[in-house]
Amino acid sequence: MISLKTIFIVDDNDTNLMTAKTALDGTYKTYALPSAEKMLKLTEKITPDLILLDVEMPVMNGFEAMSFLKYDVRLKDIPVIFLTAKNDPVSEIKGFEMGALDFINKPFSAPVLIRRIETHTELDKLIKRSQSVVRKVNNATIKVISDMVESRDKTTGGHIERTQKYLEILIDELVRSELYSDEVGDWDMDLVIPSAQLHDVGKIAISDAILNKPGKLTNEEFEHIKSHSTEGEVIIDKIISDVEDDVFLCYAKRFAAYHHEKWDGTGYPYGLKEYAIPLEGRIMAIADVYDALVSVRPYKKPFTHEQAFNIITEGSGTHFDPNLVAVFKAVADEFEATSKCAVYDL
Repeated sequence: MISLKTIFIVDDNDTNLMTAKTALDGTYKTYALPSAEKMLKLTEKITPDLILLDVEMPVMNGFEAMSFLKYDVRLKDIPVIFLTAKNDPVSEIKGFEMGALDFINKPFSAPVLIRRIETHTELDKLIKRSQSVVRKVNNATIKVISDMVESRDKTTGGHIERTQKYLEILIDELVRSELYSDEVGDWDMDLVIPSAQLHDVGKIAISDAILNKPGKLTNEEFEHIKSHSTEGEVIIDKIISDVEDDVFLCYAKRFAAYHHEKWDGTGYPYGLKEYAIPLEGRIMAIADVYDALVSVRPYKKPFTHEQAFNIITEGSGTHFDPNLVAVFKAVADEFEATSKCAVYDL
């Protein structure tokens, strides 16, 4: 059974509501709502695929309602087409700046309304299909690069795949808890999580002798291996300079550059402190350290989940963001389950 797309029709004029609803019923699942307040109330239960929103309404007009939608992480990406009886270029510019998909003048005919919606629906399908292809190619390319990096480091088999999974668990809980929602709400999860595969890309610049040394590193060797954070930042910056401000690479750059920074400012490479450390780096710090603790290394046996849990919780406020440690505690069981399912190459 094909699921119909849901459209909210919001207008204080009963005639306009019924005209639109009659035209769209059968092709779409429609809700006729006489005010912006009722629309916002209904979004608590139903998330529409499209909103037809009247501009001129009492109490709360369309622009004010649009502001509420854009402020809500869950609703901000819903396409909105404004309905207006005014031929006002200033209002149209304002609407487009707010993120409106289009304007339809009232009174409208049913065929015109249907055609405009179909046009935008088909365009949306084409855009999503194109984005899907680009993302698949992007992710496949990044996977090859990350696998090449990891193949050089014989001591950390499966690290990239596992840290990506731990990261996803943490971010899912961040979304559920609405912690750091102003930042996380703007993230494109289809990009941010795969981009974490590049957090250790700077290891390309580290010599094999140091990268795969079975024993303890000397101070000089440790300083050299620490440079993988800045080397990763430089590598990604070079790519960004060729493709301009790519969102995927911006996420990757922050993961690569800042995942060894510490909450108290004693980390590297920049000694950043607390909220000066980008959120991507603060989250990856927990995923990265947990995996290092519970994994086999030539110079150590794996810690138990309980030991790793204690080390991370004791690092709250020193090594790690205390808020993120609380998130880690909430999903620690998922971390343990993931670590037990991991296949180690060593």
